[in-house]
Amino acid sequence: MMLLISLSICCTAQTDAVKKHGALHISDGKILDRNNVPPQLRGISLSWSTWAGKKYYNPEIVSWLKSDFKINLIRVSMAVEPQGGYLQNPEMQEKIVTTVIDAAIKEGIYVLIDWHDHHANVNINAAKAFFSKMSKRYSGVPNVIYEIWNEPEKIDWKIVKEYAIEVISEIRKNDPENVIVVGSPRWDQDVDIAAKDPVTGFKNIAYSFHFYASDPNHQEKLMAKADAAIKAGLPLFVTEWGVGEANGNGVFDLSKTTAWWNWMEKNKLSSANWNITDKKETTALLLPGADIKGNWTERQLTPAGLYIRKQLRKYNN
Repeated sequence: MMLLISLSICCTAQTDAVKKHGALHISDGKILDRNNVPPQLRGISLSWSTWAGKKYYNPEIVSWLKSDFKINLIRVSMAVEPQGGYLQNPEMQEKIVTTVIDAAIKEGIYVLIDWHDHHANVNINAAKAFFSKMSKRYSGVPNVIYEIWNEPEKIDWKIVKEYAIEVISEIRKNDPENVIVVGSPRWDQDVDIAAKDPVTGFKNIAYSFHFYASDPNHQEKLMAKADAAIKAGLPLFVTEWGVGEANGNGVFDLSKTTAWWNWMEKNKLSSANWNITDKKETTALLLPGADIKGNWTERQLTPAGLYIRKQLRKYNN
């Protein structure tokens, strides 16, 4: 009989990812660990730090995702422009995200500090202030990766690049080494354009690439853009991807999702799946009412949640 009281922790101990891989760096167009091999981190993104996903920003969730889902990477998606976000309440948002960041460090996993904003160039002064604080607090902590612009919308690469240079400069005043992830136009899809004119003058700079596996617009043509960027030597980090479509809903096409998963494996790309929330959406991993501290049963996971848990336990263990 299948036991659904609790999802049990795997019988073998999990080595802390940061103990295994150490500080990350960029070399020859790849993200590498201290042994100069791609760590290929696989993890999960928390949802916006407002709305339904906010309640899952706690240390217990980090511990549960590590022990049960076997994540070695978590992404904190700090809301910037929405009601209650960083622009309105910076102190509260800093407290929310640093609670998770500190928990990830304690658990020995990597953490993406994500400025979750579509219009970061408009909010550049706030972004610089935030990353100045974060880079002072976490300078040299090998777990920490800075993601400075979640998803630029339909905007010229020149603007994204200018923003990146300013924010990177602010971070590098305090933290000279840790990896910084730069966005690209059209919701982190135009990585081929960024590859033709990358940010220079700084070390350890990667570029975010996003896709939603079942989205009709995120198939062969989008994969080809990423392939072109990789071929050109651009180090990619899939800081967000989902099993459904870009609006969070749509179908969960297993064959398309498998094709994208295999593509990430082939290219040894690190990634964070979207997202930990109990909102009624295809890409949500939890069903409404799932415990805010973890300890979920299979009946509390969506089809996406069951799939992602299975994949992470298989590939990260």
